[in-house]
Amino acid sequence: MISENEKLYLRELAKKQKELACLPIMEERKRLWYLHNALKGERPMVVMEEGTFLEEILPPLKCQSEDGRRIERQLLQTILPEQLFQDDKVVTDEFRVEVMVDFRLFDIALKKIFASDGVGFHIDPAFEYLEGNLGLLKESVFTYDRDETLRRKAVAEEVLGDILNVRLVNTVNCWSFALTEHIVFLMGMENMFCAMKTEEDEFHMLMSRLVEEMIHFLRWQEKQDILFLNNGNDYMGSGSFCFSTELPGADFNGKVLSKHVWGHLNSQESIGISPEMYHEFIAPYYRRMADEFGLLYYGCCEPVELYWDQDISKYPNLRKVSISPWCNEEFMAERLAAGNVIYSRKPSPNFLGVKKEFDEDAFRKYIRHTAELTKGGKTEYIFRDIYKLHGNLEKLRKAVQIVREETNR
Repeated sequence: MISENEKLYLRELAKKQKELACLPIMEERKRLWYLHNALKGERPMVVMEEGTFLEEILPPLKCQSEDGRRIERQLLQTILPEQLFQDDKVVTDEFRVEVMVDFRLFDIALKKIFASDGVGFHIDPAFEYLEGNLGLLKESVFTYDRDETLRRKAVAEEVLGDILNVRLVNTVNCWSFALTEHIVFLMGMENMFCAMKTEEDEFHMLMSRLVEEMIHFLRWQEKQDILFLNNGNDYMGSGSFCFSTELPGADFNGKVLSKHVWGHLNSQESIGISPEMYHEFIAPYYRRMADEFGLLYYGCCEPVELYWDQDISKYPNLRKVSISPWCNEEFMAERLAAGNVIYSRKPSPNFLGVKKEFDEDAFRKYIRHTAELTKGGKTEYIFRDIYKLHGNLEKLRKAVQIVREETNR
């Protein structure tokens, strides 16, 4: 249980968040995000995703209780980035409680062996070949711990509900629809590539069945009333935010369906196949999945230019596409120059995450290249996968500043 001392401390943190939320700059950022996502942006938006280096910026947690530490961590994760680097994330007067939803695809327990760093892992495939093993695919198992979710919500409301608005959110859908990732987890990447050439019919059967299961997962969430609108200060895609007046749409009657929300698809695992193979084995199933959502963010770390012209550009309701450090920037800048899809640039994390020192001149030159290429389109800069800061927190603020200076220039 949360002690009285913990409660007093958590309430002080909540008050700090509320103070930040009331600053005029937050309303200005909201205004800019709504315009940006409607393709009417006044400037590029900048996001520094702190999750991978959070342990370097968090002070030692003061709470001892499990509930207290969970609340403390979220409050600090909201407050500290604004204090450290002032990107375009919006601090609101909300405290988010995640619904405890999970699924076991095809009722198969995945076997992953993680490296000591907790990031890299090895997959122990459930099967190596599709022939003779498709019968192993049972109905997927979906779970929702409603009691624990509502208990956590009640605890948050009791501690800080008179300061912040406690809101249930569903984050499982942010990453759940990366279809090829599920295939890799089932059979390994090399086996997946081989199956496309040696077991073509079976691979199409597997992909079709996978899409059916994921659509079933969406329908199940709708029946459970755990799909929530994500058209405000909500995370979606690989690092961006969802502010939108286009969703949920004119047909919304209070019941949230998948067509009323943003969705995210990526196929990082497709990097090993040709555009022709993507078109044949991947694109038809991603198209079916894309049809389920109101607006779509596509991509993560994959070089999307390989599959852009023939397939990705044709996904319905596509609003943002991830331009990773491995993308051909010149190609994608030309394709997105019309401004109908947002160029969601992921600067290389190497400038901030490899050394303690920050080579400002090299970084400025790097950002200037993107800014000059994209001056005719719509752009956002999303910093991700910065795993180590080596104690130099100042470079976060400086990086955000440089992006703003170069894009303004």
